[in-house]
Amino acid sequence: MTAQSQSPKKLNHRLAEALDYARAVSRNGIVRTSDLKRGVRERLVNASFLTEVMRGWYLLTSPAGAGSTTLWYSNYWEFVKQYLSDRFGDDGYCLSAESSLDVYSAQHVISRQLVILTRKSSNQTLQLLHDTSLMLYSDESNFPTAVFRRNGLNLFPLPEAICRAAPAYFQNSSLNAEICLRLVPSAAELSRVLLSLGSPAAAGRVTGAYRRLGDGNRAEQIQQDLAAAGQPVTPHDPFINRSLHLVNIQRLSSPHAGRIRALWDHMRPTVEELFPRPPGALDTRRSMRIIDKFYSEDAYHSLSIEGYQITEDLIRRIHEGHWDPESEKSDYEQRNALAAKGYLGAFRAVTASIGKTMKGENAGKAFSNDLQIWYRELFVPSVQAGLMTPAHLAGYRNHPVYIAQSRHVPPPGEGVLDAMETLERLLVDESHAGVRAVLGHFIFVFIHPYMDGNGRIGRFLMNLMLVSGGYNWTVIRASERARYMASLEAASTRGEIQDFTKFVVSEMEFWKARSREA
Repeated sequence: MTAQSQSPKKLNHRLAEALDYARAVSRNGIVRTSDLKRGVRERLVNASFLTEVMRGWYLLTSPAGAGSTTLWYSNYWEFVKQYLSDRFGDDGYCLSAESSLDVYSAQHVISRQLVILTRKSSNQTLQLLHDTSLMLYSDESNFPTAVFRRNGLNLFPLPEAICRAAPAYFQNSSLNAEICLRLVPSAAELSRVLLSLGSPAAAGRVTGAYRRLGDGNRAEQIQQDLAAAGQPVTPHDPFINRSLHLVNIQRLSSPHAGRIRALWDHMRPTVEELFPRPPGALDTRRSMRIIDKFYSEDAYHSLSIEGYQITEDLIRRIHEGHWDPESEKSDYEQRNALAAKGYLGAFRAVTASIGKTMKGENAGKAFSNDLQIWYRELFVPSVQAGLMTPAHLAGYRNHPVYIAQSRHVPPPGEGVLDAMETLERLLVDESHAGVRAVLGHFIFVFIHPYMDGNGRIGRFLMNLMLVSGGYNWTVIRASERARYMASLEAASTRGEIQDFTKFVVSEMEFWKARSREA
């Protein structure tokens, strides 16, 4: 009997059996061809439940997610870990010094090429999905004496990775190098590696790097340690012609905090240059009148950007208290309506926070104190309706999150608290309202502290900072979503904030013209 002549019910049954089999042999969604029967593999590939990564390896997925960058980026490290362990054993490979530093620094972009040292002969480059690859080469002589294992991957120990990194790394990945230098607990750990290597060039780079970072004590200690062993050091700056962002600070306890601080320092001058000067004294009553006037449009556009199908009539009925959930015809309509109801509660909480700033409270403090209220209001209706569990209201995520169609990977759950605390301190200390608005929004969604609601809260944060600084409430229009997302992607993956700053200013000018009617 041919496949065409089989009944749909029987075909579905056979597909379900194939899926059960594939799930049983997969490891965290990664499947080897050798673990699958040929018929099972062909059935699942034809139904788009398997995506080939490379010859002999697949991702177990759903047809809806097949081929997406999100699917690959969310499985990237799991695939790398399983492939390397399967081919070389747990002790037969190690990420290169440079790739190890990328991991230690919590690099937020999936590398286009990961470089791997192996004990076995392996000189080759393996092309993977979405323009990523693994470069493998055998180099027993430079293999670390002891590898450091993190999240199932073999890395160079941090001090050894810094000392062995090529000079070009300090130029091409200067921020990652800064963060890693600031993570090393003591100079003695670096001295020990440098004494073992016996490389004057490496010693000069490390001591020169610390001097450039304003840590002369650490540089001096390393020089003295090596001089005592008859290895004089001539420091030279490996960061020449590169701007640094973590100068004269204490040792970092977290790479995530360091990256947020460095992003702010790097982007701040551009935002300050491009943003219009504050309009002058704040007219409190007029500002609140404009905010109230724009509510319906703000809700419509903000929810539409997130993919909800919201009508202005639905927003009006909820705002006026005339919406009856029992009258909604479907779960999909109810989901949209509950999102709109939650938006109203959060919007009111944000206007209350703005009211505090109008009475003199620091805008950064108001955000820090009230963020949890905003988030809770946004999702209370969905929890009360049983569409979300009450635990969702408790606070920051503790699971990984990935952004659709983006190369940017937000910090892991364990890094969110450090990143958010750093953002809140920066907002409190920042004097320029435009910088607070642009970088507050961008870095909040860069961190992505929640499983859902990050875009809406990021726009609320932007408007708290705008209005408290004398600017007008600004709506990001759904019609401008493509430009909005592209400018955020440029900032996240390339560190370029100018497009996002110009975008916010252009939207602000549009609504400023509209506000003159209020």
